[in-house]
Amino acid sequence: MKRGSRGSLKRWAALLKGELLTVYFAARDPEAPWLARFVAIAVAAYALSPIDLIPDFIPVLGLLDDIILVPLGFWLALKLMPPPVLARARLRAAEQRGRLPRNLKVGAFIVVLWVLLMVLLVVWWMRR
Repeated sequence: MKRGSRGSLKRWAALLKGELLTVYFAARDPEAPWLARFVAIAVAAYALSPIDLIPDFIPVLGLLDDIILVPLGFWLALKLMPPPVLARARLRAAEQRGRLPRNLKVGAFIVVLWVLLMVLLVVWWMRR
């Protein structure tokens, strides 16, 4: 890997982390429209979730969701948010200086949600 590409990759990762914070805070803003909030919460939860739609150990496909789905989700969430909501969210994200807020309740909810989805998938598969 070239030196320049490693630096640009680090800048891109830092930008993505900043946008994750922006999306997180925008989703919590009471003035955000419900559809934008839903998309933002789903994208942030998926980006932070330790469980991927396509597991990373699957060659090529495993990384595609991280390379394509997450940035597209961020783009959609940011496009759906009104500019004043985004401005406030970016301000709060800048104040956090890249530190993600920790919330064990949300983390537990995400894990329970994934387990529930897996159970529903197994039940559906067994009935076929």
